[in-house]
Amino acid sequence: MSAAVLTVSQVNAYIKSMLDSDKNLNPVFLSGEISNFTDHYRSGHLYFSLKDEKAVLKAVMFASSARRLRFRPADGMKVLCRGRISVYEASGQYQLYVDDMQPEGLGALHLAFEQLKQRLEKEGLFDAARKRPLPRYPRRIGVITSPTGAAVRDICQILGRRWPMAEIVLCPVLVQGEGAAPQLVDALSRVNRIDGVDVIIMGRGGGSLEDLWAFNEEAVARAVAASRVPVISAVGHETDFTICDFVADLRAPTPSAAAELAVPEQKEEALLVQSARYMLQKRMESLLADRRMELDLLAGSRSLSNPMEGINQKKNELSHLSQRLAGGAARSLGRAREELSHLSGKLDSLSPLKVLERGYAIAQTKQGTPVRSVLDLQEGEDFRLRFADGEAVCRPVSGGIQKEETDEP
Repeated sequence: MSAAVLTVSQVNAYIKSMLDSDKNLNPVFLSGEISNFTDHYRSGHLYFSLKDEKAVLKAVMFASSARRLRFRPADGMKVLCRGRISVYEASGQYQLYVDDMQPEGLGALHLAFEQLKQRLEKEGLFDAARKRPLPRYPRRIGVITSPTGAAVRDICQILGRRWPMAEIVLCPVLVQGEGAAPQLVDALSRVNRIDGVDVIIMGRGGGSLEDLWAFNEEAVARAVAASRVPVISAVGHETDFTICDFVADLRAPTPSAAAELAVPEQKEEALLVQSARYMLQKRMESLLADRRMELDLLAGSRSLSNPMEGINQKKNELSHLSQRLAGGAARSLGRAREELSHLSGKLDSLSPLKVLERGYAIAQTKQGTPVRSVLDLQEGEDFRLRFADGEAVCRPVSGGIQKEETDEP
């Protein structure tokens, strides 16, 4: 009997059918370390290998299953996988098709929480510098929570008791389950678009980590960070912490505490107003008393009781100053006259006329140019001699000077 000839496809298909029908391999639970991890972002499929100390097994997790993961797998991470062993017929390679995956030794939710926390912290979303102060006297308060839980009753009751003049804008949402996170994101966006909202309280009562998980979603955290209105995170009990607590402008240990932190106590504010009014009244009374005292002093002064006395005093001062001014001016004028007389005497003593009176004469040409030497005279050309009492016109001749005429003064 001759053996049947099979194709490669037939062999791979046969082996695949055997593996798929083996109840020991479908389903199967495997523990191992992730290596060669590849995330195909476009398709959403995850490709990796599981290994231990002696062997390696190829694995794939399709997008439909990968979307349910609460954490991000990475190389070196020890995980527990549930799936089935089968063959990829095109390559003849058998591999693990993973339906679910959990981190070994640490819950998936805890791991996802820590991973997201570290990533957002590196981005600066937790920085104290970006957190805004709450308004002291809010007029409109947005409340994002379940409409049926105890949290909304506690918040509304405390807000109404402490600060009844504030308006409460309730935005009901799911606070747990698959649709909770998208509703929280949408509610934040809608409340931010309402005019006059001064602060937002977002939260819910206590629960397990799974119950509170909507407040750990990345989309919700980024919506809180993007809010233009300050946000108070009030999720769970005092010991519960969520990603929203780190991103929000203020974290309240409980929803009731959030309501107390959001508004002042009207009775305390009334006492402050009364105290301020009392202090203002006392201050005004003190200022008025000081001004009355100053007014009494002014009313009793001579200037107001006998105003002419002050006027006469100023007249006397003016007369005295006028006399001093006139005397000073006369003295200054006398000194100026003496100095002028002295300078006039000195100037007169230096006058050329004084020299002529002593018997000297000045020789000048007809044009008035002084004759300083005999060499300046030309024979036959007249010149003048000026004396103290008149002038004489002279003509030089050889052997001497001939006088032609004399002007008597």
